[in-house]
Amino acid sequence: MKKTLFKYFVELTGNPVASSLLKSVTTSRLSQPLIQPFSSTYRINEAEMEHPIHHYNSLQALFTRQLKEGSRQVDVASNTIVSPVDGVLSGVGKINADQAFLIKNHQYRLNDIMGTEKKAATYKDGYYYIFYLSPSHYHHFHYPIDGKIVGRYALGGVSYPVNNLGLRLGQSPFSTNHRLISEMSTAFGNVAIVKVGALNVNSIQLNSSSKECIKGQDFGYFSFGSTVILFIENHPNFTPTVSLDTEVRMGQTVGEWIQ
Repeated sequence: MKKTLFKYFVELTGNPVASSLLKSVTTSRLSQPLIQPFSSTYRINEAEMEHPIHHYNSLQALFTRQLKEGSRQVDVASNTIVSPVDGVLSGVGKINADQAFLIKNHQYRLNDIMGTEKKAATYKDGYYYIFYLSPSHYHHFHYPIDGKIVGRYALGGVSYPVNNLGLRLGQSPFSTNHRLISEMSTAFGNVAIVKVGALNVNSIQLNSSSKECIKGQDFGYFSFGSTVILFIENHPNFTPTVSLDTEVRMGQTVGEWIQ
């Protein structure tokens, strides 16, 4: 019951009015008494947080917390791609020839997620990763590889949950949720980082407009709910190095180009 309540606070609900109320409470000092119970319920590692838990004056401040420097080790090898987030790998594999793939018993079109057939064509026959961030996870996202931004745009106006309930009840939630897409040019082709926002709130915050991407660099965070999808352009020597349902940390290798 307690976990269900807390999930509402950080992932919101299907009702815009309720979501607005929850957002107001979560971002105010009224939620401060919930901070320690939230941390205990989700077994958050307080030792790696940037500040002691009493420093945070709202549940939202805790949810968007930074980590102490050195808390995550980034694989700096030039031929690897790392997880952009802490999360659970809920989908991974080769993108089918018809540019559709299965996510939690729902089929999604690459065209819908990327917005246009032209954008999607870059990743035809490539690879995808889907990272789900639960309320317990660190909610900042980082660049998974060195490169340069060649496109950055927002899509979607309707939001559904990115958890299992939303996937059952929402109409293609990954393609209708508000999302920010960052496309990178790398030494191995293009990589798209799709940040999927939470319910009824455009909750994706970017830190910088710079086009330079440094592997492991923090470039934004989610203030409510979240899922991150990576699309990787087809390359004959690329292979994923992690299995479905694996718990991963930001900076951990999830794929490599064999040289």
